[in-house]
Amino acid sequence: MEEAPQRRGRGKPRDQNLRETILKAAAELLLEKGFKGFTIEEVAARSGASKVTIYRWLNTRGTLALDAYMYAVTDAFAFGQSESPRADIERQLAAVIEKLTRTAAGRAIMELIGGAQEDPQLKRELAARYIQPRRELAGAAFARLFGWDYSANKERLAAITDQVYGAIYNRLLFGLAPLDASFARELVDFWADRYSDGRR
Repeated sequence: MEEAPQRRGRGKPRDQNLRETILKAAAELLLEKGFKGFTIEEVAARSGASKVTIYRWLNTRGTLALDAYMYAVTDAFAFGQSESPRADIERQLAAVIEKLTRTAAGRAIMELIGGAQEDPQLKRELAARYIQPRRELAGAAFARLFGWDYSANKERLAAITDQVYGAIYNRLLFGLAPLDASFARELVDFWADRYSDGRR
């Protein structure tokens, strides 16, 4: 008995790398022109994807810009896991400050924060997908530094990390100095001296 010929689906097979291609193009555009100069049309032109595809996958201009920002900076904001939790946090804070002050990421996040004040969806997405996960990662890092149980001290750790990163973003947004590795060290020293029981 002969086997029936296999039927081919209609249309082009979906390019599995298309989403990353779009994100890469969007990240390049965001860092080059900022959020104010960021358009779906130019992302489509740079990536070779249609606007329909972009909207289907990435919803709005604001959320696409947020995805692009996260694609561009996530690796730089990771926490290390060495034998010194204090040094891990200091290195992470210094890396954040370096990225925000010496690359286009600083302008991009300032403009995204500004845009979020007039775009409720972007504001929700920024809080849920960018701010909150990083609060939790930072909280776990500080819990390790202090020798605290993370779950039992989650709210307290959130308040501490809000103050740490709030200080960085406050200086970034208003151009206050110093905002460099020395400030990262100062922030870590301030909290470590109070709660770390000498942990280094």
